[in-house]
Amino acid sequence: MAADNMIPTGRALALLFALTPCFPAHAGEQGNGGRLVFHLAPAVYHYRHDPRHNNYPWLMGLEYESRNNWLGGAAYFRNSFDQPSNYLYLGKRWFPDFLPENVYVKVTGGILLGYKEPYENKVPLNNRKGIAPGVLPAIGYQFKRASIQLVPLGAAGLMLTLGVDLLKLD
Repeated sequence: MAADNMIPTGRALALLFALTPCFPAHAGEQGNGGRLVFHLAPAVYHYRHDPRHNNYPWLMGLEYESRNNWLGGAAYFRNSFDQPSNYLYLGKRWFPDFLPENVYVKVTGGILLGYKEPYENKVPLNNRKGIAPGVLPAIGYQFKRASIQLVPLGAAGLMLTLGVDLLKLD
């Protein structure tokens, strides 16, 4: 989907996530050591119904987050058209003071692999080999070693992810 097709709510969310580096973090949330996180996404809600859509991507990913909340990761999933796909990314997580404690925002950017013929035009800037840049914002809640996130997928849909900290790294 083209970026200019984003719904107004999507534009507002994109602006919020773009401004998050300007917000101070909750005291004690940063600088507490790194972590290794396993993510699972059992479901995607597509804004427009299409019988070809796969609503169960079963995304599985591994993410390393440093003590200052910079992160990098990789994920495997079945895309909206049931093609095997990957997302390799870098990003950052913030705990803005204006949000309730343990609520965070996260932005990742990287390479999206796997949207191939005949669906290569479903992702902006995708080339014929199924390689495209990707940017994903998220809002989440961290409770001890568990987390839950909502991830807007541009104008296409909304993904739910569940995470568990596998290792705390100091």
